[in-house]
Amino acid sequence: MDVPTPPWRTPRKTARQQLSQDLLVRTGLRILDEEGLEALSMRRIAQELGTGPASLYAHVANKEELLELIFDEVVGEIEVPVADPARWRDQLKALCWHMYRVLGSHADVGRLALASIPVGPNAARLSEGFLSIMLAGGLPPQMATWGLDRLYLYVTSDAYENSLFLAKQRASGLEPDSWADQFFGQVRTYLSELPADRFPSLTSNVDAMMRGDGDERFEFGLEMLLRGLDSFRDY
Repeated sequence: MDVPTPPWRTPRKTARQQLSQDLLVRTGLRILDEEGLEALSMRRIAQELGTGPASLYAHVANKEELLELIFDEVVGEIEVPVADPARWRDQLKALCWHMYRVLGSHADVGRLALASIPVGPNAARLSEGFLSIMLAGGLPPQMATWGLDRLYLYVTSDAYENSLFLAKQRASGLEPDSWADQFFGQVRTYLSELPADRFPSLTSNVDAMMRGDGDERFEFGLEMLLRGLDSFRDY
């Protein structure tokens, strides 16, 4: 049974966690998930761990390296199938959807892959999976490698945009459905009120433009890309 410290004695100090690269990554990812990328800094991580920012640089070179490690940590959650030539398109679609869901479960993490080339061990495993599926499906190496780049960009960009919408909704103080109704309702009204003689295509297709949620649009874009890739198999 724990016994309280007598009030005239100096309380014991809680042992500080042993710093490590893994601890920095886990702490950074928690901050990112809870508050977004803008809240993440070396100073903030140091505060969370009860140490000074300088002590972190024994484990990571800088914030950029830490962000790369955080992204690779998240990518480690993605399950990659063994390539099956007979099911290459289904496998590619399922892998993209799984990647999209994983990235979407971590606020802003899609942004970490933009203007960068993820090369951590988990990112390499994911890239190997994408590429092996496309090669097994009969895509020429050049088309497969470019396909890898385009699919990666599509999934990460879409996941990041979703996090931006989520940040706007949170900042508004409204519930998700109320914010979406207000935001997209304003866009619909604006498009409907454009001069029809100058914007006939826009004004006559407002309903079609506003139809479909994020998942439906992601599915459409993914299918568009996969059909395009399929056409290159005999290129």
